[in-house]
Amino acid sequence: MQKSAILASAAALVLLAGCEKAEAPAPAPTDATTTEVPVETAPPEGAEATDPATAPHRFASWAGKWTGVEGMYATITTAAPGKYKLEMQSDLDTKGTYDGEDSEHGIKFKRGTEELSLRRGTGDETGLKNLFGKKECLIVKTGEGYCRD
Repeated sequence: MQKSAILASAAALVLLAGCEKAEAPAPAPTDATTTEVPVETAPPEGAEATDPATAPHRFASWAGKWTGVEGMYATITTAAPGKYKLEMQSDLDTKGTYDGEDSEHGIKFKRGTEELSLRRGTGDETGLKNLFGKKECLIVKTGEGYCRD
């Protein structure tokens, strides 16, 4: 009698364990209206492993156009991971494109022989009266800054 009770208990446990697995939710079916993230596949041999458009950039939120005074501007575009292209009109006579890269406090770049960096600041910190009061700005140095309206 005791053996049959043990066997019955063991059989009940096996059935319960089987029921738990059977009740697990099945994956939801997909159709054309479902938005799914595509599964990453290995790039073809010799291809770039990271897409620059989606690669990590510390200052990706800075991408786009920033305006200064008297027609000055800086346009930031993300490039390879941690790299940027900077198109700048930094004064009336200096317009160029520069390679930038992530640094501790901003985007560092070289313009001529100068090692410079774009850093976050306010219009007041630029020293340019036309930018006073603006809150979202990037500063290269006193007298050179760019803001978003």
